[in-house]
Amino acid sequence: MNFEADTLVAETATLEAPVPAGKTGAPAPVADHRALRFLTAGSVDDGKSTLIGRLLFDSQAILADQMDVLHRRAAGAPIDLSLLTDGLEAEREQGITIDVAYRYFATRTRKFIIADAPGHEQYTRNMVTAAAGSDAAVVLVDITKIDWHADRIGLLPQTRRHALLAHLLRVPSIVFAVNKLDAVDDPAVAYQRTRDALLGFAAQAGIAVAGVIPVSALRGDNVTQAPAETPGVLHAWAAWYLGPSLLQLLERLPAAQERKTGSLLMPVQYVAREGEGTGNQPRTLWGRIAHGEVRAGTAVQLHPSGEQAVVAEVRLAGSVVDSAAAGQSAGLVLDRQLDVSRGDWISTPGTVQHTQRFGATLAWLDTEPAQVGRKYWVRHGNRWTQARIVQIDSQLDIHSLSPVDAHQLAVNDIGQVVIETQQPLPVEAYADNRVGGSLIIVDPASNRTSGALLVTATH
Repeated sequence: MNFEADTLVAETATLEAPVPAGKTGAPAPVADHRALRFLTAGSVDDGKSTLIGRLLFDSQAILADQMDVLHRRAAGAPIDLSLLTDGLEAEREQGITIDVAYRYFATRTRKFIIADAPGHEQYTRNMVTAAAGSDAAVVLVDITKIDWHADRIGLLPQTRRHALLAHLLRVPSIVFAVNKLDAVDDPAVAYQRTRDALLGFAAQAGIAVAGVIPVSALRGDNVTQAPAETPGVLHAWAAWYLGPSLLQLLERLPAAQERKTGSLLMPVQYVAREGEGTGNQPRTLWGRIAHGEVRAGTAVQLHPSGEQAVVAEVRLAGSVVDSAAAGQSAGLVLDRQLDVSRGDWISTPGTVQHTQRFGATLAWLDTEPAQVGRKYWVRHGNRWTQARIVQIDSQLDIHSLSPVDAHQLAVNDIGQVVIETQQPLPVEAYADNRVGGSLIIVDPASNRTSGALLVTATH
């Protein structure tokens, strides 16, 4: 049987102009050449570190001294590419990934920033950290751990959890890579049945899938080059596959971008004052613009004070510019002196609603369960304030994807909660903006990051 590239993306409009039926080779190029930030996720030992090592190896992004170390450790055996990302001594000793490892490589058409996220449940918080700023997620599925002969294929819990978390964190493109297909006796059937199970799960969860790609990370099959481009024994198991390789798909994915039109929102990270002494030197309010655009003459409102002013100058990297837009770190000089400090917000007047009570999706990451009534610290942008969980509405059952009643959330649980803060915050729905709609929860006793809050509605 043959699998065409267009069958992989028929369920979603994420990709543009899929390869026509009967055609092979690299997908058509896209205009978006910005660096793509993506993470690899999935269950334990699915081959995430090996896949990243393969991408680095095949793209010739490994330094000569690193290759020497790999060859010495191999001692004549095949090179263990996972060592390129497993940097901690404990990771090498246990053969697992604990911390998020970031690596960089580039092709002729695009640059990439890749994050190797842990697969163990106890390190799910690290996966959330990597997903929060990613443009894409590659969720690996180890075909050798799945009973693909069964009437109903069951996906691993971490596969489902990581895909759900990436979706909740608004990672724009989610790709499933079915790994180790060279190790099964009927790879075409195994891939087709697993693909159907993945797309069924994704449809039930409301996840738009950018592609389902068959690969062998250890051998390098269909990772950087499609089987049709490299015929021969290397891709003998994948002769039936006519779609793009994983790298070819990644080269086409769009980079995430918040809206540049409409109202302005910017968290203040740093206030700089020019000159010496205590006179009326202008102060520059620095921060990364969450959405909208700002230019000299723009009217703005400060939060929480509610004071209004007009932007006198816009600066980028110390130079005065005409304007700045979402995603850029800008400095604003106002037309009058106001009391502004780190943690404040700047917006278009009348566009931001302050609230002390809001509904949110809570991804709980702490071993101590989330409890109603207990006080925590929350961080919104650069502002810290106390808060408490006043209500836990439900918990998501990752197997049935249905909400169930819950009175507390344990580690790795995902639930719907109501939060009440000590100070009013200018929160927005996370679906509208990732910066204004996200908060972290910190345990005041242990200082551990306990959870991630994604605002769903204000009360």
